[in-house]
Amino acid sequence: MSAPSPPSPEVELREVHDSDLPVFFRQTNDPESARMAAFTAKDPTDRDAFDAHWKRVLASSAVNRTILVDGDVVGSAAVYGPPEEREVTYWIDRAYWGRGIATAALRALLDVVPERPVYARAAADNAGSLRVLEKCGFVATGRDRGFANARGVEIDEVVLTLRE
Repeated sequence: MSAPSPPSPEVELREVHDSDLPVFFRQTNDPESARMAAFTAKDPTDRDAFDAHWKRVLASSAVNRTILVDGDVVGSAAVYGPPEEREVTYWIDRAYWGRGIATAALRALLDVVPERPVYARAAADNAGSLRVLEKCGFVATGRDRGFANARGVEIDEVVLTLRE
């Protein structure tokens, strides 16, 4: 007989608050997380550049949300870009990987932004992110190569599309 599964964490999305930004900054400076994400800021330790980026993001038409688990800030998720090129992005604190949080958060975000199609990109070797996207209905529709700041080299990426 197997042990019962732990209860699923309570995942919520809310508007981004200024008080979330220091948490996001810390999360994006985790070397293992950055390597996995691959496509990061040129210098993730540059707080001025980070703050300027978030000022632009929050002033844009993008749908930005803070991901909460049991009330704690564990990441962010967004849909950005013009209607014909909308793309999703998300970041989960490494301490919360493997618990279904990214999948739950992305599903909730896609409920907030029901227009389709929506696109996503992930490093080809980021199996976790690719699985999250597939569980949310995204289908691989292409491949590309791009310079990954977190790795300092050009790498393969998968382009995915959610049509329904």
